Amino acid sequence: MKGWMSKFKAIFALVVLALVLSGCTGKPFLSALQPKGEGAEMIYDLMILSIIIMLVVFVVVMVIYTFVIVKYRQKKDDPDFMPKQTEGNHALETLWTVIPIILLLILAVPTVQYTFALADTSPELNEEGEEQDSLWVNITGAQYWWHFEYQDMEVSTSQELYIPVDRRVYLSMGSQDVIHSFWVPSIDGKMDVNPTGNTNEMTLLAKEEGVYWGKCAELCGPSHSIMDFKVIAVSPGEFEQWIKDMQGVTGEETPESATAQEGQQLFQDNCMTCHAIGSSPNKIGPNLTNFGDRIKLGGYLDYNKENLVEWIQTKGLGEDGNMKPGNQMTSAPYELSDEEAAKIAEYLMTLSPSGITPENAKDGVYKDSDLKSLFPKEEEETEGQGESQEDNKDEESSQGSDESSDGSNEGSSEENNDE
Repeated sequence: MKGWMSKFKAIFALVVLALVLSGCTGKPFLSALQPKGEGAEMIYDLMILSIIIMLVVFVVVMVIYTFVIVKYRQKKDDPDFMPKQTEGNHALETLWTVIPIILLLILAVPTVQYTFALADTSPELNEEGEEQDSLWVNITGAQYWWHFEYQDMEVSTSQELYIPVDRRVYLSMGSQDVIHSFWVPSIDGKMDVNPTGNTNEMTLLAKEEGVYWGKCAELCGPSHSIMDFKVIAVSPGEFEQWIKDMQGVTGEETPESATAQEGQQLFQDNCMTCHAIGSSPNKIGPNLTNFGDRIKLGGYLDYNKENLVEWIQTKGLGEDGNMKPGNQMTSAPYELSDEEAAKIAEYLMTLSPSGITPENAKDGVYKDSDLKSLFPKEEEETEGQGESQEDNKDEESSQGSDESSDGSNEGSSEENNDE
């Protein structure tokens, strides 16, 4: 009796532990169980479907198992009783072969549909059936940070990707060193980021404003676990304003305080070899155009001046060597005093060129926009084509009139000759 009770307690404890752990859904901004995007919703639906199928199979099996144990258990009055054997029963064998196939098809069909849907990077169509302008972002993974370059918009930034909600964003991804994996659990699935010019593509479609955390999901070195980034999903109107504000940054803007001005000069003398401010293509180190709006330092550290000064002085390693081990900043050739590092930190924290910040993703204000103002080149090309077509028509008509006049002149000259 004691042995049975101890086993019961152990099983009960495991069941309670399983129930408690099942409630740990993680952080809402870093959980695939709380989807906020189109891709994440598809993946979540597949998880729910597979769980339902497994539960149905488990319940049916346990009911049959319990029924057989109870009905065909050994009886005291007939210990030699042998139930009827069903070996070789074609009906039963067909049944338990067909049922798994049906269950597999139920799971396979939406899986295949969603796989092709998530891999589709063709342009969206508007209500008139015409292709909409596609917002493409070139993403580069590096040890241990992310770079984002908005195609044809002359906007570059790092570590924080701004996107509009309710609008599909197309991503073209590559790596400048080793294999990484781009993953924003709350919005979409994972996609490998490969070096050697091998480019992968995917889309993001956020359905709610918010700040969502992204992770590198491929072991890439000592700081893989802290190769974090953020996706800032704001309303279309706010995103449009953010792009325009970022386009106006040149890197030559003068900060207000004298300390920050000195920091700007120190930054230009010591840091511009690797970092960039504005749309410069320099990608040796993270782009710092809107560094003052960052949520985290290095992707995961608390954003404050103390941590930033330590980061600059120790070249990303920290005093204990655990800030971001293995990062490429350790080979930077500069040597700075504490005072100089503090001045650079003061300057970097003033880099906030836009009024649209991560706070706008949480304020509940929705500003709509069709984003057409962000694609002026295509409109100009269309107008240019229209003008060229009109010019061609004018030329053709003038040529036709010249030919007709030539023909009439020839006719009159022939008449004169006949005369």
